[in-house]
Amino acid sequence: MATDSVPYGTPDAPRIAVRGEAHLEVDPEIARISITVTSRGKDRRTALDDLTRRNATALDLLKSYGDTVEHLETGSFTVTPELKEHGRGERVHAHHGRVHITAELTDFTALGELTTRLADQELTTVDGPWWALRRDSPAYREARQQAVREAVQRAKEYAEALGTSLASLVELADIGAEDPEPRFVGKASRARSMAYGAHADAGAAPLDLEPQRQHVHAQVNARFTMAPPQL
Repeated sequence: MATDSVPYGTPDAPRIAVRGEAHLEVDPEIARISITVTSRGKDRRTALDDLTRRNATALDLLKSYGDTVEHLETGSFTVTPELKEHGRGERVHAHHGRVHITAELTDFTALGELTTRLADQELTTVDGPWWALRRDSPAYREARQQAVREAVQRAKEYAEALGTSLASLVELADIGAEDPEPRFVGKASRARSMAYGAHADAGAAPLDLEPQRQHVHAQVNARFTMAPPQL
């Protein structure tokens, strides 16, 4: 016969099971933007040359911000022929080029200026920002610790209501600790999505971007034993 894997305690060592939770709201630590550079030419070489030039311009601009751009990488790159709608055979009307760049910034003061300058480039689109915390952010640790403190406090209050006190900790576990994917995560949010084409006036004023506060949530299950109450 199957037995329950959760201990229920005994009259001499009654068990208290509680859940502790913490909700924090903190400033983001990083902002990510996506840059898409495109080109179009009558022949493949023209499209490729224009794409190479515009990509180099975008990368040079990003790198000019030094340590402000903490992470920079080039994603997918494509050059695609466009066939004529009418006519026989595979006759190419034009070629389209596209390259994606992702940048991660830590200085939000420079973010507005950089996105404006990027959007002012030829056939360049900027998408983002996505605000987030670092994977090792202290906010995660603080949320976990607060959740544990709440669990202990809640268990003490139950014990006090029975006129007794906690004796020992039996178990402490993250919610979903046995799942393949841990459920305790800080939510990386897309504060606002902005797409900019290369139609801004020369010398456009930097965008005023307001970072979105990040919500961090932690939950724990805790089980304690307590001294037998006098009921």
